[in-house]
Parts: sequence; structure tokens; C-alpha cells
Amino acid sequence: MTLALAVDLGGTKVEAAIVDDDGVIVPGTRHRAPTGEAAAGDAGVARESIETVVRRALAAAPAPVTAAGIGAAGPVDAGAGTTSPINLPALRDFPIAEVVARASGLDRVRLGLDGSCIALAERWRGAARACDDAIVLVVSTGVGGGVIVDGRLLGGASGNAGHLGQLVIEPFDGDPAPATVERIASGPHTVRWARERGWAGSTGEELAAAYAAGDPLATEAVRRSAAAVGVGIANAATLLDLELAVVGGGFAQVAQDYVDLVQASARDAAQNAYAARIRVERAQLGGEAPLIGAAALVLLD
Repeated sequence: MTLALAVDLGGTKVEAAIVDDDGVIVPGTRHRAPTGEAAAGDAGVARESIETVVRRALAAAPAPVTAAGIGAAGPVDAGAGTTSPINLPALRDFPIAEVVARASGLDRVRLGLDGSCIALAERWRGAARACDDAIVLVVSTGVGGGVIVDGRLLGGASGNAGHLGQLVIEPFDGDPAPATVERIASGPHTVRWARERGWAGSTGEELAAAYAAGDPLATEAVRRSAAAVGVGIANAATLLDLELAVVGGGFAQVAQDYVDLVQASARDAAQNAYAARIRVERAQLGGEAPLIGAAALVLLD
């Protein structure tokens, strides 16, 4: 059995775990630490959190670990081993591959965009197993994605291919700021949009409850999010001739019909028949996907 260290760095937390060559997280090896506001303003806090979870995961490994895979919120520079997460402004050009290598003592360390890692995971063990041409995206604090083309992960020149959240789509509601998919569809932005229009809640969980209860503002906010994601998918399908979009992430759970709403938006936005045929399905691996996909960077290489 081959084991890999997997690290996932996001806007709210960093996790590490040991993953085997069947794509299974080894029980008892998964550890996490918060990033959030402290790490957003202090790279030293983020470095300490990463080192802590890496050492804890390795200490629980049942056998020697051969390599480490890292999925990070981007943009990333896979060649340089650095990341500059949009939601962690203190971590510009942060040398995450070097930090993990030193904390783990491993020579083989590979960095990928978090969305790409999730795409690898869903292709390996999840909803995209039988599909050679797919986009896998996460709607959460941000919106990220990864693309599988002809059965292989599309990395691009710097490793950032699939960054669907930063696609600029037509401005919504006359807003003069750049209307990216993430700025319209992510959980925090959707909650903020609803609050600015008089909705009394303050969290995604409250928005989900209000949507289920038929609250008009909550309904409009959720549908707006799904519509933006669908437009992004239609653009990707038009460019790359994809057959499947897999949608996951915490905010994608805001409504039982969220994926159906995304499907309808993608179909309506597509300008060509082949793009309109893209299927939209819910992700299968949940919160394990980022770690499984990070490990896949080295286990499937």
C-alpha cells in the first residue's frame, strides 16, 4: 500500500490527512486548523497552522509516507510552489510547497489548485468517474473549479486552469464592479446581497431555512446564485465541449433544487446545442474531495 500526505489550504481552514492508493483517507489521520481572519492578516499564523496539521497527520500514519500533494485556494504557481489566495491577502506568493516539505521531511511535494484537486477526486472516485470531459466546481466561501479534458486534468501554464469563479460574466443588476461568478454566486456574497435588500438573516444556514420556507428574498438570492453558476458552466461547456458539470461545496447545499436551478441556467445560457446538452450533477465526495484530490496529484501521477 502506498500512502501520501494530503494538504488542503482554504480561506477558513487548513487540513492534512494521509490517503492510501485506493483514494481512502486513513482513519485517525485527518487534522485541521483554522485560517480565517488571523491567517488572512498574518502569514506566520498560516505557516504555523500548516506545520501543525502536517505533523499531526504524519504522526498518525500507519506506515511510511512517500510524497505530499497540496491543494490550495488560488491563484497558484504550481512550478514555483507558491499560492496567493484571494481570501487570504497576507499570503501573496506564499511558499506553501516549501513549508510542507520542511514540516514533513518529504522530498516529493506537488502543488495544485484546490478546484483541480476536487476535479481529480471526483474523476477518481466520485460523480465524474465515467466521464472524460467534465468540469467540477465548488460553490462555498468562494467558487473554484477544475477541468477534465480527454480523461486528463487540464492544468494550464501555471496550474490555474478551471478557475471558474473568476470568470467575468455579464453584470447583474447594473452593478459597475466586475461581475465574476464568485462575486455573484458564493455563499458570503449571496447572503450579503439578500441582506442589502432587507433580508433579516446573516448566514448561509439561515438563508437555506428561509428558502425552504418560501421567503421571497431568500428565493431570489438562491436563484441568482444558481443562475450565475449556470452561466459560468455554459461558457466553459461552449469553450471546451464538456458533457458533465459536477457541483459541490457547502453553499450548493443551500437548496435541494440548487443543482436543478444550475442545470436550467446553463441550458438557457448556452448559445450552441452541444453546450446546452451539458449535464449538471451533484458532487459525491463532499468534504473529503479536497484531500483525496490533493493526494491524487502524487498517487496518480
